[in-house]
Amino acid sequence: MKKLSLLALLTIIFSCNSVQKYNRQRETKLPPEKLKQDVDYAYKKLKELHPNLFWYVSEKDLNKKFDSLKLSITDSLSPVDFYFKIQPVVADIREGHLAVRIPGKRYSGKEIRTMKNKKGLFGRLDYYVENQKLYVLTNKDSIENILPGTEILAINDVPVEKYMKKYRKLMTSDGYNSTFYPYYLKDSFFNYYSAEKGFLDSVKIETKYEDVIKTVNLTRESKSEADKEKDKAQKKGNTEKRTNDYVAATDSYNRSFKYLDQDSTIAYIKVKSFSKSYSERFYKETFQKIKDKKATHLVIDVRENYGGSLSEINNLYSYLAKEHFTLVNKPEMTSKYSPLKTNYFRKTSPIGYLVKGIMAPFIFTRQLFVGKKGKDGKAYYSMKHSKETKPKETAFQGKVYVLINGGSFSASSIITSKLKNDKRAILVGEETGGANDGTVAGFYSYQSLPNSKLQLPIGVLFIQPNIDFTNTKKGVTPNVEILNSFESTLNKEDPQLEWVKAEIEKEKAGI
Repeated sequence: MKKLSLLALLTIIFSCNSVQKYNRQRETKLPPEKLKQDVDYAYKKLKELHPNLFWYVSEKDLNKKFDSLKLSITDSLSPVDFYFKIQPVVADIREGHLAVRIPGKRYSGKEIRTMKNKKGLFGRLDYYVENQKLYVLTNKDSIENILPGTEILAINDVPVEKYMKKYRKLMTSDGYNSTFYPYYLKDSFFNYYSAEKGFLDSVKIETKYEDVIKTVNLTRESKSEADKEKDKAQKKGNTEKRTNDYVAATDSYNRSFKYLDQDSTIAYIKVKSFSKSYSERFYKETFQKIKDKKATHLVIDVRENYGGSLSEINNLYSYLAKEHFTLVNKPEMTSKYSPLKTNYFRKTSPIGYLVKGIMAPFIFTRQLFVGKKGKDGKAYYSMKHSKETKPKETAFQGKVYVLINGGSFSASSIITSKLKNDKRAILVGEETGGANDGTVAGFYSYQSLPNSKLQLPIGVLFIQPNIDFTNTKKGVTPNVEILNSFESTLNKEDPQLEWVKAEIEKEKAGI
């Protein structure tokens, strides 16, 4: 017991020193030559590990971009300022999973506990981005009486437009589609802002509603006892929460199922993220219910689903397929040894080092054999999702509609491109934010730039759906394009879903 207590104390001390060291380093300016070394290191690692680096940008053009970046570094910069220089160049590679991590301030355990007892500053509002403008979509707590539809013009006297331009340069989708940015920017705008400005207790915002401009002060309020009790209740699990993958932070379910009509002929599944958690149970129970009710139509909603688990989408497809299928091709790598470069001991506590050290020989041995060279001389990663899968016994046999938009990314794009290619579903909405022909992700090699210590996670698997490729370098395009707008969203209208329901009614009526 004494040894465990000592180990716990050493862990706390190590953690506190680590936080202080990181925050000092984050603010310390580095000379230009050190920053240029980091640029060279980043580019070297990208060429070494990224399996399709020049898909959307030529090697010649990318060489110029990195050379121009080095020429632009003439003064000493802090890692934060350096981030805003290097990330736009990385974003020009146009691979949505690839990004330097913004070096936000770290906090001690005591500071984190204090934050947990306070409500969010920006996170209590929901936002919408349209035409490079930031709007409030919902305000459940009626904070400062900010009404839905209010535009945020400035934060602490700095125009939002300035931040929009700055943060937009940091972002990229897969390839040349432009639908991804408004969705990702509305979700990430204040993440960027908080990482740049730190943990603030209050801000002054300038707003506009129906042409009336006013100033509002947002403050971070302390949680009441009722709020704390609600937090505890949200964390308690039950069968429904587990099956539908409850997310306490948003007080919502990741997966949901219902019927859109009274006679249970139109089934509707909404998946916010392919998290994999309890997904097998959810799909097993859901598709059994659909079969029992003899539903004729199924609507799957993956709008604003940023992706996730290949295992989950492979399993979902097995409930939709009418014959044996292969979801993805064998993922390509730069080397069969790439799986060994995934930073096994990254972010490991002293106790974790002990456990992982015991498991290391088994893990490394497995990783050594999952990478193989093909007859074409390229390296490939072995995974079950690139092997033939048979449909489930309860697989849906009726007509399938899938709702997509610019927020459908990564795994959402893989499954929708496969469904469209196989003519198994009609896609309705707007072009996805993820590419039609594949993406680079899977798992990552986490690189730390030697001087600035900025983190650069590099995906090592080039994953492509098993389809006939479009070679458009864009997202999955819908069979039926129906665009959304801020006005319709604000009015809680859903033109995409309404079109599907109307189309199904026509089919039923034989029109």
